[in-house]
Formats: sequence, C-alpha cells, structure tokens
Amino acid sequence: MKKKCGKWRKVLPLLYVLILMISLMPTNTKAAENSYAVNGGMETDFWTDGSWSFQDLDDSQVEVHHFAYAEDTWIKPAEGQYALKFWIKDNASAQTFKVKQTAASLPAGKYELTVQTMGGADKEAGQVALFAGSSKTSQAATKGYNNWETQSLTFELSQDTANFEFGAEIAGQPNTWGYLDGFSLKKVDGSATEPVESDIFVEKVEGLNDNFIKGVDVSSVITQEDSGVTYYNEAGQEQDIFKTLADSGVNYVRVRIWNDPYDASGNGYGGGNNDLEKAKEIGKRATANGMKLLVDFHYSDFWADPAKQQAPKAWANLSLEDKKKALYSYTKDSLQALLNEGINIGMVQVGNETTGGFVGEKDWTKMSELFNEGSKAIKEVDPNILTALHFTNPETAGRYASIAKTLDDNNVDYDVFASSYYPFWHGSLSNLTSVLKNVADTYGKKVMVAETSYTYTSIDGDGHENTAPKSSGQTLNYPVTVQGQATAVRDVIEAVANVGDAGIGVFYWEPAWIPVGSPDKLAQNKAIWEKYGSGWASSYAAEYDPHDAGAWFGGSAVDNQALFDFNGKPLASLNVFKYVNTGAVAPVKIEKLTDVTIEAAAGEDIKLPETVTAVYNDGTEGPIAVTWDEQALIEAINAGIGEYVINGTVEGGLSVKANLTIKPENFVQNPSFEEADKSMWKITYPNDLAPHADFLKNPADAKSGEHSLHFYSADRVDFTVEQTITGLTPGYYDASMFIQGGDAAAANMKLYVKTNDKQYDVPTNVTGWNIWADPKISDILILNGTVTIGASIQANAGAWGSLDDFSFVKTADYEEAVEEEEQTPPAQDDQAEDSDEQEEVSAGEEINNETTVKQEEPKQETEKHETNKQVKEENTQQEQKGNSLPDTATSIFNFLLLGSVLLVSGAILYKI
Repeated sequence: MKKKCGKWRKVLPLLYVLILMISLMPTNTKAAENSYAVNGGMETDFWTDGSWSFQDLDDSQVEVHHFAYAEDTWIKPAEGQYALKFWIKDNASAQTFKVKQTAASLPAGKYELTVQTMGGADKEAGQVALFAGSSKTSQAATKGYNNWETQSLTFELSQDTANFEFGAEIAGQPNTWGYLDGFSLKKVDGSATEPVESDIFVEKVEGLNDNFIKGVDVSSVITQEDSGVTYYNEAGQEQDIFKTLADSGVNYVRVRIWNDPYDASGNGYGGGNNDLEKAKEIGKRATANGMKLLVDFHYSDFWADPAKQQAPKAWANLSLEDKKKALYSYTKDSLQALLNEGINIGMVQVGNETTGGFVGEKDWTKMSELFNEGSKAIKEVDPNILTALHFTNPETAGRYASIAKTLDDNNVDYDVFASSYYPFWHGSLSNLTSVLKNVADTYGKKVMVAETSYTYTSIDGDGHENTAPKSSGQTLNYPVTVQGQATAVRDVIEAVANVGDAGIGVFYWEPAWIPVGSPDKLAQNKAIWEKYGSGWASSYAAEYDPHDAGAWFGGSAVDNQALFDFNGKPLASLNVFKYVNTGAVAPVKIEKLTDVTIEAAAGEDIKLPETVTAVYNDGTEGPIAVTWDEQALIEAINAGIGEYVINGTVEGGLSVKANLTIKPENFVQNPSFEEADKSMWKITYPNDLAPHADFLKNPADAKSGEHSLHFYSADRVDFTVEQTITGLTPGYYDASMFIQGGDAAAANMKLYVKTNDKQYDVPTNVTGWNIWADPKISDILILNGTVTIGASIQANAGAWGSLDDFSFVKTADYEEAVEEEEQTPPAQDDQAEDSDEQEEVSAGEEINNETTVKQEEPKQETEKHETNKQVKEENTQQEQKGNSLPDTATSIFNFLLLGSVLLVSGAILYKI
C-alpha cells in the first residue's frame, strides 16, 4: 500500500467488470499438493479436464454447463469466475444425479466437505445433498436467485483410505435449476494444542505449515527511530523492535529499495528514504533476530504502484535494451552487497505492484523482458532465493488469470505470484483464495499476500489524514478495533493457507509507522518529516513526483493501521502471528457499541431505539439496553430541520451516539429503493434496446442503505426512470438525486421534473466509482398537486453506474410567496416599463411554446485529500434571487397579464 494511492484502488464495481473483462482461463489444471478437491471452484472446464464426473446423468433430461458468471449481468458470484450450472428440462421427469470426484488417497483424520449452492425456489428448487464415502447429509433446497448458501459435511476416517469418493447428489422436478461452486475438502483435525489466554480472541488456522511466512514490512523504521520514535515490549520496556517482532511470531521482514531517493543536494524524498544502505541495516537487524529478508526492488527512485511506475532518474533516457542491462546489473550488485553483510535473504521481488507497468514500460512484452532480467540476476547470485512478482486488485474479474497467462506466454521465469490485499478495497477472502489457487494450480507457482493491513482506530495520530477508514468507497467488514484488526489479519492468513501448500505466506504492511508527534504539534511534525524522511513524502520529492508527492507531502497515513500504539507499545493484535498456530482466548467484553443513524421528516414522531448493538471481542454481537439524553432529543425535535448528535450510555458507562437527521418531508416513495415494492418507479427504454437497469442489493454501490438502481449495457445505455407524485399542496419544491459510475463516453445524463405544463432539468455525469454527483433543481412551483420526478441516462457502450436517494421536498408555501410579491415596493417608471416589456415577451413565448427550464449545470469542485488522492465532487445549485414571480409561474398568470396589456393597448388605439 502506498500513500496517495486511493484513487487507483477505487476500481470498477464487480458486476460490471465481469462483463467487460476477458477471462483467459486455461483448459488444463495441475492440482496443488494436498488440495483434496481438485478444481473445486470450477475455474477450469470439468468436461475437458475430467476433474469432475457425473453419475446417473441423463443428457436428454438434464443440462449441465461449465458456467461463466460473465454470462449473467446480475448474478452474484460465489467465488472466482465460473460455476457448475444445472437445469432439469421442463419436459423431463423427476431426476437424481451425482457430481463427484475421487481422491487417490486420504490419510486418517477428521475432514469437512463444503460446497456453495444457489438456485430456484419452491417448485423450481434443487435438492442438494453432500456425500463423502458412506457419509451423507440430508437434502437441502436452494432458496432463490443469488441466495447462496454453504452446505457442509463433517466425517472421520479411522485409517488411510485410497480412492475415496466425494461430491454432491442433486435432485429435482422439471424446471429445477441451480449452481454449485466452491467445493472444498479439508482436513480439520490437528494437534490438541489448547488456545492461549490473551487479550484478544484468535481462532486457530488449521493445517498451517510450519514454514508459512508471517511477515511484516517495516521499511520506514530507521527514519522513525532517527525522528525520535521509541518502541517498547509488552511490559512497557524499551526494546529493539526487531526482537519484539520476532517474539510475536514474525519470521520474515520485507524492505523496499529505491535506486536514488534523494535530490541533487542530498535531501531525501521521504517514505523512509529507502535506499540500499537502509536495506542493509534493516536486513542485518532482521537476521540477528532469526528472521529472513524479502527484498522489494521498486526499480524507481520513489513509490512504485499501479498508478506510478516511473524509471529511476539515471535510467530515464535509456533504450529498452540499455534499461534491461541496467536492471540486471543493479539487481545483481545490490543483492550481492546485501549478502556480503551476512543477511539471510529468502526472497526478492522484481518490482512492486506492477499491475499497470514496470520501470516506465506498459507493454507486457517489454515488461516481461525486464522481469526476466531481474530473475536472471537473482538466480545467478543464489538459485535458492525465491523470485517474486507482485500485482494487485485481485477483486477485478479475470485480472490475475490474464496476468498469469501473459507471464506464461512470455516465458517469464519466477517462483512466487504475490498479491496486495487490503480488506477495505480488494473484495472477498473467498475470491482471494480462488484467484490465487487458480494461478497456483494452473502454472505451478507459489502464491502469497505481499501487503495487507487493517485499521484499529479511526483517530489520526500525527495531524496527517489517514487512508482508512472512509465513509464511502471502503468495505469495513471488521470492527475498527484492536480485535477487529487481529481478526482481519488472521482471516487473510487463513485465505492464503486455504490455497494449499502453494500458499506460502502473508506480509503486514508498515506496522511500525506510528506518529513522530501528536496532531497538536503539526508544525513540529512537518519539520521532522522533512529532515529525516519519516513522513510518506517530503517536499524534496517534488522534483521526481511533482503531481502527487510534490503537492501532498506529509506524514504517516497509516499510523492507525500500525500494530503498535501511538506511543510505540505493541498492540495485542501483533501477537496474531503466533496465535494463528495455537488459537487464543480472552475474557469476553464489549469491543465497541454501534452508533445509531436515524433520519426522520420534520413533524414526525421521533423515537430512539431502546437497545443498540454491542460488538464483543469474541466476534459475537447482541443488543444492549441504552439510556439516551432525552433533553437533547427534545431540543433537536423543537429545533426542526438539521443534524444532531444525541448521546447515550449503556450499563458499565460505555457511550454511544445517535446521529439524528431531521429532513423536510420527502414526497418520493421508496426514494432509496430499500423497500420490496418498487412498482411506483417506471423504467423505460427505446424500442430497440434490451433492459439494462435494475434494482440491486449491493451496499458498496449504494449512496445509502443496501440498494440502488444499477445500469450497464455492452451496446449503449439509454433509459429513463421516473415516479409520479400526487396530492402535493401548492408551493415551491426542490428535487435532487445521487449518481455515480464510469466509462460514460458521449454521456447525456440529467435529473428532470415535469409539471402539468413545464419540464425542468439539470445535467449531470459520472466520474468514477463512489464519486457521487448530486444534481439539484430548486424553486419548482407546484399548483395542481401532481409532479413527475425522474432521470434520463444516455451514454455509449460500456457505461455503468447507479442512481440512489431521489428527493422531492417542499421549501415554501405558494401563498407566502404571493404575499412577499405583493409587499415588493413599486419599481421606477423606466424600470417598470422595461419589466413590462420583458414579461410581455415571456408571456408570448409561453403561450406558443411549452417552456423547458434548465437549471445551471452544477459546479464541480475537486478536492485532493492528503491521504489517498480520492477525488470528491460536490455539486452546488445557483440560487434564484429577486422578488418577481419566477419562470415557474403558471401560464394562467401570464395569459391574464397579456390580456391586460392588450386591453390597455386597445383603449389607447381607440382614443387615437
């Protein structure tokens, strides 16, 4: 993970990427050792590779497919990109058949067989039962589209068993359909080691190899110590951090190396100023404490990640051939220099997060040639050192399969396929296991996670904003607590271990990058960051990276993701690296209380809940009684529209908050699509287009709640969605909605409102995932009680996005507006004449043409935050001012006005 890299981590939503990406999956597979269920994720074609066989399958009655999730726009994948799909034909009789596999040999022990199932409901439900040898579960019915469930069967073998058969039995009536995915057969027994008593709960990771890498990247630690940071042991005594790490179960240290992270005057770029000399010092201290070293060559003078793969200054003008020679020599010389210091090097990375480029090259053929130069140098120095290549964004469908195939096609020599995985950005753990297992099984590579982390507090420790947690664009499936952090790390370790023997380890990124000073000493902190390079970047980096580091240099953006507290004492979560082998238990206590969010319309009866959700450190949750500040609630209700925080307490004195928002009444029914009945919304398309918008449940793509209106089309996007509202009282109203998405070329998108005689609209657009635009239309005059609010969305092929939170609220009564008009002082004669002329023209235009009033396009203000370069766009609507009736006045008034003018004109002509 790199400071200032949040923008590229905001990748496309999974549903739509499934359509866009080409999944380059091979047709043969090589099972990883000790992985008992071969092709359990159905990622290769079982018809051609023979990984699964079928018994009692009548092809004339039943269809079975190797199904690609990309074939169905709206399906929620269980894992990976493929599944087994079955359908009992509508003219068939009742059917029962088996999908099965035979393990050549299973050692004695206890096992668990699991599978994920989904399919039809009621009469179309598939009945699925797992079997393993003579053991079998009862039948379980599928429960409807996208309702995935996991079935499991636990059994025990008293002796080693050959040719052991396992799988699933499927039964159903005509028109039964369903999917199977994620078969897993794991040995679940192990040593009888009792869990260790601790301050945190850690569930033991079964079957973890003794050589499994439990690593940390502490590249910034030298500059941290130079800046005055002190590290302690659990007893609060000052201690070498490398000993503390080793005592906590860490067995590997990762260190990044930049070629020349200094300007011409010798000023460091920051981020640890990680040159070769820093790597030597870190490597020697790691080796002295019994840990191996992973050398992470960035082949850059500063941060390299998917958004930035800039060649070192000295290589900037080299040809490809000269660049290859330089990379080979630099790798070989640097590696030998490290070994000469007696450092125990186990692995070397050729590049860092090279998903989008490498050493300034973006063509994969050229990148592959450069990869091979690094690998060649490593093998010549020591063939026992593992060569790793490092990529990121495993959640993007088909990405790792495509990259691994490209590397194989280009004959790239490497040992380890490494991935970044941050839980708040990179999708599910089951998907991580699936995509890494596919690479391991197909190409015989070892796999690992080279970077992960999780936040334990939302507090900023040094005055430089943190990358997480954020209110949008992140999936926080764990509590932001020390326990949540420990569980997140434990689960990533398990996900890699689930790959099998090919899953070799996990590295935690920068657990020691804590504050050099408190937030109230920001000026002092900045001076330290500049002097020692202990912030993510110094101002001196501007010469090399002017657009990012040069503009947003500063401190640590991950101090709240460290495994040490702000004062340098290890958190209980640091011990997760040893507890995954034994398990750990702790006294059960409340880890956090979940704050309450309540929205209500002005005038509604507002009641706060009697209980809130308590999250306990053992991972369980439950309700607990709460006492609210009733006086504060009464004051908020009396104050009316606004945002309020009502404090509450539970037994034991822990506090919780109710975030109360009192809004004007929203007359849009089901405005956020959360209710099951969505019949009030009408979606229409041109006659030549198939439907390509639907209401989907996916919290990551919703502005609020869990649902939104998604759209995507591989042809073109063109639809309207609208709702007609009736029974409105006369007055002025405001309309708004939220929209996000991307890839919208030639876009024509707008929010619109239609009254009985006018249409108002405001343009909008999509600029990226979770970058929400908020178009608004103000001062809409409603007299007859009926209005239609909607959105028109048009864009070229491949556009995607979601709409959410429509709003139509009253801002003023019509009678009040008329009274204000009557109180307006009379205009001067010349001004009155001008006004009459303008109103006469306006009235004439309105009689002959239906008026379309277009609001000014919202201004877009782009704010670059210092932490993750996330672009936030805010749309503001220019206010209409003045005392005359607005353009939204009805044509009746204008008609009367025109009639008065004509009568006066006639009288004057008559006199003449």
